[in-house]
Parts: sequence; structure tokens; C-alpha cells
Amino acid sequence: MATSMMRTFGALRSVTCSSLKNAELALDVRHPGPLFLPVRTKKRYFIPPAVGLKGKKEENPEAMAQAAGIVFRQQYFERPINIACSAGVFDPYIPPEGDARLSALSKEGLKQRTEQIRQSAASQLAIRKIKEHDSEFSTKTFAEQAQEIFVEAHNALTHFNREMLHSLVTERCYPEMTRGNRYKTIRWRFVESLEPPRVVHARCPEMVTKGNLYGQVTVRMHSKQTIAIYDRFGRLMLGSEEQPKDVLEYLVIERHLINPYSRWRLHGKIVPSWAPPKDPVIKTVAIPGPELNPWEEYDALNYKVPKPASIQWNK
Repeated sequence: MATSMMRTFGALRSVTCSSLKNAELALDVRHPGPLFLPVRTKKRYFIPPAVGLKGKKEENPEAMAQAAGIVFRQQYFERPINIACSAGVFDPYIPPEGDARLSALSKEGLKQRTEQIRQSAASQLAIRKIKEHDSEFSTKTFAEQAQEIFVEAHNALTHFNREMLHSLVTERCYPEMTRGNRYKTIRWRFVESLEPPRVVHARCPEMVTKGNLYGQVTVRMHSKQTIAIYDRFGRLMLGSEEQPKDVLEYLVIERHLINPYSRWRLHGKIVPSWAPPKDPVIKTVAIPGPELNPWEEYDALNYKVPKPASIQWNK
């Protein structure tokens, strides 16, 4: 039974194939390749702009989405934060005017004395918290340690040692120290300490979450230093290498206390309002001159620099 059915289907298939071939020859129909039927997919209302198209106008995708009735996703610009250091100085130390103690009998001296007592009480509480996380911390030895950090950080800055500078200053202080020094030469030297450094202020704030403690200690340092800054042409812009100056600074040293692998680093400086202004920076400018031929000299031409013409401004 099965064999007879297979024979029947085989005969029908051969007849069908032969009839189809005869029809194609009669109509001269040729099939160059397999036929593909398009299948309708989901309709796209918003198509993103193609990448790399030249000569076409860039359309606003947000406007196209609004026209199609689609809610465009809002873009959020998030600023990264670094928890290895704080973003600023918490409750900064306010140095007394002139760094001198006034008489307690006067009104200003009495205010100054009460402010010192209030700040010293808060500092003692902060020092107690710092000692809970750093058992080796001591106000007697920390001032000398802070001065060594300050000297090593500035030596790393003059030699452009970035790795060492990152280990000595915080991520907040690093851009402030290196900003604008790309094409300059810095010569800095620590001559001597006029007064022994001492701790004058301490705070232990929390940031982001409770228990995330940062230790900030302010150290008063009175020393003699030399600094000279040269531009990219080797011209002196600021200071002198031979003439030292007396510098009174209030350094803020910080450490992430809950991190056992952290260390004390330079975080910033406190500049009092009564501090004298800084020396102006001498900038060099290029004076336009005549275009000289290879056989000409500038001195032989007696060229005078033209002065800008006066302009009358009318209201």
C-alpha cells in the first residue's frame, strides 16, 4: 500500500515539474534569484538621526519627538564627587587681626578672648574624636609633621612630580596649586622657620552619611621662604631667588578618618582679611615690529614703535 502511494506521488511530481518547465520556456520567464517577500514590522514614529551623514541638516531629536507625541527623556548632568576628601573647609579658623593678642580690658580684646575660648572648646572635642581613629595623633608633634608635608608638597610642585604631589595634597587642593603653571618655571625654597609651628584649630565634620568623619587641623606657620616664577621665555614674573621673605600662613591639613589607609594631606590655606596684598605679576607682551629681510638688522632701521591713536568716545 505504501509503495503504491509513493509511486503515485513520484509520478505526479515529475509531471508537475515538466509542465512548469514547459510553461517557463513558453513564456521565457527567468528567475535570477530567490524571491524575498517584505514583511511589515512595527511602525517607528521616532527614528534617530543617522551617524555620519554629510550635507544634510541636523534636526533636533527633541523637537521631532515632541511632534510625534513622544515624551523625550530628560538628561541629567551629574557631577562626580570624591569621598577621599571634603569639598571645603568646615568652620574655618578666623585669625585675630594682626596676629596679635589685644588687651582683655578693651572691648575688642574681650570679644577676641571669648571667641578664642569658644573655638578652643570645639577644637578639644574634635581632637578627642580624631584620637579615637588616629591613636598616634598629638598636637605637639603634628605641627612639625604638617610643616614637613607643606615643604615636600611645594618641592614636588617645583619638580612637577605629579604622583608625589597627589599623595601630599587633597583632590581639592591639587587644581589650585597646579592651575596656570603649565608653561612656567617655579623656583621655591624653604629657608628657615621663624617661629615653631603650632596647632590653632581643629574640626571633625561629617559628610554625606553619618559616621563618615574627616579630620581638619589648622596649623599656624611663620617661616622665611624664597619664590621666583619665570614664564616660558625665561623672564622673571614674580619674586626673587635671592631675597627671602617672611611668610605667615595658616595651613589646613585633612585626613579621611574612617579609612585606615588614608594619610594627612594639605587641604588648603586660610588667608585672613587683614593680610597685605600680593605682589603684582609682571607679564611680558610682544611688541610688533617691522618685517626684516635676512640681510637687514633691527638697530639699523631706527624703527619706532607706533602709539595707538587717540579715540574720542561720544555718548
